[in-house]
Amino acid sequence: MALLSLVAEEPMHAYRMQQLIKERHKDDVVNVAQRNSVYQTIDRLLRAGLIAVRETSREENRPERTVYELTAAGLETLRDWMRTMLATPAREFPEFPAALAFLPVLPAQEARSALEERLAALEAGLAALDGELAEGAAFLPRLFLVESEYRRAVLRAELDYVRELVADLRDGRLAWDRFLT
Repeated sequence: MALLSLVAEEPMHAYRMQQLIKERHKDDVVNVAQRNSVYQTIDRLLRAGLIAVRETSREENRPERTVYELTAAGLETLRDWMRTMLATPAREFPEFPAALAFLPVLPAQEARSALEERLAALEAGLAALDGELAEGAAFLPRLFLVESEYRRAVLRAELDYVRELVADLRDGRLAWDRFLT
């Protein structure tokens, strides 16, 4: 979806796609940590007929660059994916709720310590995201920041929940050490 969206803007080569993903912080919402994953995705999109090679060129001592463009089938597929992803809540399995499901595996004090570490990380993440949003709002229309707004809302909700959970552990409103063998 990310690569199809980029070539929908304009034809471009793989390196430019990866640059834009990082510049726009889209790597916070799609996993393209490895450059190779971009090339593998391009190969799959080519085989599926969703993108096509527009041109291949070489400049001086640089490697050959292939510019890709969106096909009509690619545009229709992208729009179908977007409609589905926006309309249908996905059944996802993030790690944190799974860890909460098995919380009694740790003694309450250890769980509290780990959750306090999480609080610090969440607070730092929220501060960074607030900075990113403020910076982006200076030159980007809100339309290009909505995923960061969503991430902020989710992060804020998690932060509030974990704070309350830590307080419950600290004050003894939640305890389970008696359940351990």
